[in-house]
Amino acid sequence: MLKKTVFLLILTGLFAVSCSKYQKLLKSTDYEEKFQMAFVYYQQGDYHRAIQLFDQIIPYYRGTDRAETISYHYAYAHYNQKDYILASFYFKRFATTFPRSKHVEEATFMSAYCKYLDSPAHSLDQTSTMEAIQELQVFINKYPESPRVDEANSLIDDLRSKLEKKAMEIARLYFNMESYNAAITSLNNVLKDFPDTDFREEILFLILKANHDFARKSIEERRQERYTETLEAYNVFISHFPESTYAREAGQIYRNTMRQLNLTAN
Repeated sequence: MLKKTVFLLILTGLFAVSCSKYQKLLKSTDYEEKFQMAFVYYQQGDYHRAIQLFDQIIPYYRGTDRAETISYHYAYAHYNQKDYILASFYFKRFATTFPRSKHVEEATFMSAYCKYLDSPAHSLDQTSTMEAIQELQVFINKYPESPRVDEANSLIDDLRSKLEKKAMEIARLYFNMESYNAAITSLNNVLKDFPDTDFREEILFLILKANHDFARKSIEERRQERYTETLEAYNVFISHFPESTYAREAGQIYRNTMRQLNLTAN
């Protein structure tokens, strides 16, 4: 127990000395030492301290040969801190400030990749997801021969999957709220925006069901038109998915639709 206590006291003392030296360095006007120590902390993985020192030396070395190296590592320090919003900003600024750098392609990709990492779950607002897709596409267009293009395309597919799930979630919400026009429009937009969607069977069935429920709850003057649209939706659904798990319910909708159309015709 005594040895453990002594060890903890030694560690506490060393930490206090380290903090004291670091605080003195922050107040120092020796920019060469700050430059050297910023990279020492960076290599040690102490990105918080490295960033504080980078903040101080960036204005001092602006326009010098060291500016590019500092800016490059400054962006990565934020990335390694998982501060992806700032990291994306500084990678983009690096690419703009040093367009002839050997790291410019990498920085352009990293700016977009940080946006990808900042993209939230599909249930949340997807503004940053759309920004990430846009930046990744800009990277692909700018560097079509880059070895990172395949990865960028894969990231875009992943992000588009989030947008697809979000769009489907909204369409289901409209359907459950009995906002049938909005549901039908949203469901058709999912098909348009994501033609390879795995939700196609469900979408076509929900369009059918939304049309039917909309017709059933409509005023008499609009029912024939809307049951006709239901019949069209049924034909589309059953032609694509004749063996669907929804086939039984779809058949019930079809029979009721035909019955209502016959009644209306008479």
